[in-house]
Amino acid sequence: MSENQRLISFDLKAEMGFLKKPDINDGIYLTYNMLHKPALLGILGAIAGMKGYEQNGRFPDYYQRLKHLKTAILPLESNNGNYTKEIVSYNNSTGLASNESGGNLVVTEQILLKPAYRCFLLLNPDNPDEQTLYDTILSYKAEFLPYLGKNDFSAWWVNAKEYSSIEKFDFKHDYKVASIFAKTEAVKNFVAKNMNLFASRAKEPEFFYFEKLPVGFDETLFQYTYADFVYSNVTFKASMNMSEAGDFYRINTEDIIQLF
Repeated sequence: MSENQRLISFDLKAEMGFLKKPDINDGIYLTYNMLHKPALLGILGAIAGMKGYEQNGRFPDYYQRLKHLKTAILPLESNNGNYTKEIVSYNNSTGLASNESGGNLVVTEQILLKPAYRCFLLLNPDNPDEQTLYDTILSYKAEFLPYLGKNDFSAWWVNAKEYSSIEKFDFKHDYKVASIFAKTEAVKNFVAKNMNLFASRAKEPEFFYFEKLPVGFDETLFQYTYADFVYSNVTFKASMNMSEAGDFYRINTEDIIQLF
């Protein structure tokens, strides 16, 4: 991390959310459980007043200007990383939504209830866009109303702050990772390496949460690129060096997060 960079975080919340998966299962539009980086960049673009999708086959202004940002995400007020979900159905009878008889389209969606995430941003104030994000987030101002997945679900943020202490983690000590983090090996191998952790007599039950999440776009195919993420409260041994999976940092002398 360079001397000019600043790490900030804010707690993003909404009454409901819909982080749409690009596939459909039996006529139901499904949602990701965890906030992912492309969705977060859209929210940041709204806060900073950047343009969105305007032309087919062209990435939106906010994505082109913010895709390089290093971010971290930590679920809040969840059940071991999971949020309550509901299935809702509604009619779109504008006549513009489908070619079905009568012009009425029945939409069924899976939505998140009361999702909340702590979002970390590593910002360089020498970049005008990043300085704008720094100023607007810490002052709780937004040029456009942010929303969580669709404009029905407005979002807000609280607890915005800057971190005075941040250093790259060297994996020389046992550790916990506060944020979600990407892994580079198969799920079964990852769990097998840590099975001894489940046998420990911890004060709270230990868990692993897994989800494949978008991290960006293939700029030739205009499709999501993915990584396998983990969220867990277990203590990893220093021998479990995950530096190949990304950049891990210690913040406030205690918590460890992965910036990706």
